[in-house]
Amino acid sequence: MNDMNTAVVTAATLFGIIAILLGAFGAHAFKKLISPEKLASFEVGVRYQMYSALALLIIGFQLDFSEYSERLAIYSIISGTILFSGSIYFLSFSEYWKTNLKFLGPITPLGGLLMIIGWTSLLISFL
Repeated sequence: MNDMNTAVVTAATLFGIIAILLGAFGAHAFKKLISPEKLASFEVGVRYQMYSALALLIIGFQLDFSEYSERLAIYSIISGTILFSGSIYFLSFSEYWKTNLKFLGPITPLGGLLMIIGWTSLLISFL
């Protein structure tokens, strides 16, 4: 494996670890802290983070990142996941923390757009 493969597999495993931890807390401890609606939103963030972890793990072992579209795919998926899931996590707890985090609202779709760009770049690399 080259340095890029190692970085992608490392990001994948970190995403996976964090998703499992947050999912476990969401299923147990966070139920007592946030509303069912906010918990459902939180779980969407966890789910998409895990999808990205699994995709990055496969990508990290399969691609050599010699093409721009392959590199764009991983950068977009990683940054998109951080923005998408991260903003959802914070927004889910804004009421509990009694903090106005509405400015994060536009970050969620931006993260989603980056993930779409990443998946599209991955498709282009295959074609």
